[in-house]
Amino acid sequence: MDKKETQEEKKWFGTLLSYAEGSGGRLGLSVVFSMISLLAGLVPYYCVYRILDRYITGSLDGTFVRNFCLAALCAYLVKAACFGISTGISHYVAFNVLEGLRLKVADTFLKAPLGEVYAHTIGEIKGVIVDKIEDIEPPLAHVVPEGAGHILLPVVCFFALAAIDIRVAFAALLALPLGLLFMMLTFKLSGRNMTKYQEANAHMSSMIVEYVEGIEVIKAFGRTGVSYEKFARSIRDYRDFVIEWLQSTWVTMKLAFAFMPATLLGVVPVSILLVGKGSMTISETALAVMLAMSMVISMAKIEIFSNGLRQMQYTVLEIQKLLRIPALPEPEVEKLPKDYTIELKDVHFTYDEAEGEVLHGIDLTLSEGSFTALVGPSGGGKSTVAKLIARFWDVTGGNIRIGGIDIKDMKVTSLADIVSFVTQDNFLFSRSLMENIRLGKPDATDEEVIEAAKAACCDEFIRKLPDGYNTSAGEAGKRLSGGERQRIAIARMMLKNAPIVILDEATAFTDPENETKLQESIANLTKGKTLLVIAHRLSTIKNADKIVVLNDGRIEDAGSQEELMERSPLYKRMWQAHIGARNWAAGNLKEA
Repeated sequence: MDKKETQEEKKWFGTLLSYAEGSGGRLGLSVVFSMISLLAGLVPYYCVYRILDRYITGSLDGTFVRNFCLAALCAYLVKAACFGISTGISHYVAFNVLEGLRLKVADTFLKAPLGEVYAHTIGEIKGVIVDKIEDIEPPLAHVVPEGAGHILLPVVCFFALAAIDIRVAFAALLALPLGLLFMMLTFKLSGRNMTKYQEANAHMSSMIVEYVEGIEVIKAFGRTGVSYEKFARSIRDYRDFVIEWLQSTWVTMKLAFAFMPATLLGVVPVSILLVGKGSMTISETALAVMLAMSMVISMAKIEIFSNGLRQMQYTVLEIQKLLRIPALPEPEVEKLPKDYTIELKDVHFTYDEAEGEVLHGIDLTLSEGSFTALVGPSGGGKSTVAKLIARFWDVTGGNIRIGGIDIKDMKVTSLADIVSFVTQDNFLFSRSLMENIRLGKPDATDEEVIEAAKAACCDEFIRKLPDGYNTSAGEAGKRLSGGERQRIAIARMMLKNAPIVILDEATAFTDPENETKLQESIANLTKGKTLLVIAHRLSTIKNADKIVVLNDGRIEDAGSQEELMERSPLYKRMWQAHIGARNWAAGNLKEA
């Protein structure tokens, strides 16, 4: 652990509050109201003591009783009102902090290289953003304000007991050292397993997400039993770990709960002894017992709250690890390109040091307004090149320039404005199709969205849906077919109208009836734009200005369709395989 992480551990609470600006003052106000509430709760005890004292001395009258009963009632109302105000303020602060944390984590992932994001499982990310951040709310809304009050209350009670008799005050603390000892032992034993608990929880969450998302494939291949067993085993392992962890702290935790709030163990016998000696009255003994019982409640709460506080600390520190994910560096002074020619100079790239280099010195120029196609065997690096141009990752060697400007000298948002990227597996949000298309141009009118949808051959199938353009795409777009999702993504790209367009097998799922129209629409849209197409169906790119053959992370050849057919054995084999597959498919269709 480096020095910075150690400092963060010490300042974790201040870091937490920093995610909701201005919350520190409000939380302080919540603490003040909580303290007033708890102190007001002591007033009825004093009223009972005064009434009891008058009763024992035989000087009690109705007016005295009414006055002190009224005082007790007013104190109770103050207690209830201040507690309500305190919790209201603290919940407002807590949910503001939760909002700030979630936005910060989301922003961190948006600005980080994709490799850093992919290093974390879906279950881990979901566990942090949804579950663990949500777990901060109860301790932040209750532990902090109420805990501060419950720390103050025993102190006030101790001095009140000391005012009655110093011996009773110290008798109230008789069992406290033992309670603190057992509580510290509990924390020490549980602290060893806290990291393992977080890991076990993340693993279980990942398995749950994987099982639910893959249930269609599991059923299709009849692997229900095997996959369910894997899923169930992760839950059993988590259960066994938690039970074993709790068992390791069971004895010390129960002893801490038994001794920590055991104020009456000392107060009652000492008070009775002092009454027998004439040093205390019966009414003072009753007040001492009531004050000691108040200390019992507060000390029990402190024990519970301290565990919640530790859990909150671990969660905040874990979130901080995610927030330390390095963002793609951005320039202080931005440079913008004058044209949209793309140049890759000696580009090297590695996803993972252990897996080795993926691209080995790529030199490639895509002239402004040209149509360039990337082809080659699967795993050759085609999609990697496309994603590097869009700066989903940074190159590990060489550089990529647009209009003579290194893309690292441009802000990520500026680069995103000039590059449209459409893949074969496009994500749609669980919102209306109108809003999903409008993502390409947030300020677009409904008419502009519909025009883009028509150009992408979406309008016809959208209007057949129950709510037309207002139909929800469903979770991750699952209400639509693969071809429909792809056409929605292409409509987005058309609406964005960026000067650089990258299509990664963008018509892979499109049905034959619409593919020709869609290809024509894309061709019309991309006129005058710098177009890069990754294609497996070579017939769709045979008219490209330049076809680049990428194999094993290196450019094997580049040229027109005719040039490559003459001099590139790899391209010729790919073309013949493609034509053969088309003829085979056409033959089968004819027979059918």
